[in-house]
Amino acid sequence: MAEAIETSKTRRVYLTLRDRISSGELTPGTRLPSEPDLAGLHDVSRVTIRRALAELEREGLISRRPGAGTFITARMIKRPIVADLSNALAHLVEMGRSTDVRLLQFGYVEANPDVAEALKLEAGERVQRSVRVRIIDGEPFSYLVTHVPQRIGTTYTEAELGAQPLLTLIERSGVKVDRATQTITAALAGPDVAEALGVDIGAPLLALNRVVFDVKRRGIEHLTAFYRPDRYSFQMDLVRIDSGGDRLWSPVERLRMGVGLNGADAND
Repeated sequence: MAEAIETSKTRRVYLTLRDRISSGELTPGTRLPSEPDLAGLHDVSRVTIRRALAELEREGLISRRPGAGTFITARMIKRPIVADLSNALAHLVEMGRSTDVRLLQFGYVEANPDVAEALKLEAGERVQRSVRVRIIDGEPFSYLVTHVPQRIGTTYTEAELGAQPLLTLIERSGVKVDRATQTITAALAGPDVAEALGVDIGAPLLALNRVVFDVKRRGIEHLTAFYRPDRYSFQMDLVRIDSGGDRLWSPVERLRMGVGLNGADAND
């Protein structure tokens, strides 16, 4: 029993630090607190901290330098192969149920390298960062982290973001939304996400990354979203076509979000 509890604590610390690295909160070159300080921060033993750090080091996310400390060495987990779903994602149907949004964080920060690159930001350009949980029928189903260039983010307030879809606020500022790139993959729930979505730490989730561009091909929104798979699923219709003598499957331009969640985050 004691061993199982220790393993659970190790995984909790590991996922907490991993989430902070992958989100850009801990950037490459950042020095982590000492093992005793980390143990105190997470209320665990130094043995637990060592095990968690060993796992992060094995994944190449940190580097432990004798006499110097432990440093962040990677900014993201390796990306998987991405399937092109752009046609299927072109038209999202309207939502069939009422939803609500709980705004957890709102502020202006320096963009981490991944967000800066995705949005094609100028050097030193800040972003408005928000964390929200979308709720349907009183139950949370998505955890949304968005970054918007500061020049756009200053056109709406924290209260407005808590009450209106983000893209609506962006378009209200005069920005003409043109296109987006989107990837869908799988992820494990870190402590913050797990608590917000009401799932266990380490539970499997659907993960979505979207970058939205204006007509001048400037990045205007970076979205990272996590979804409970029991409340959110994708369905794609395919048709068989002839293409240069080959018989291929081609997507029909329709996407349905499972369990009646019909496009809940289309405007997030």
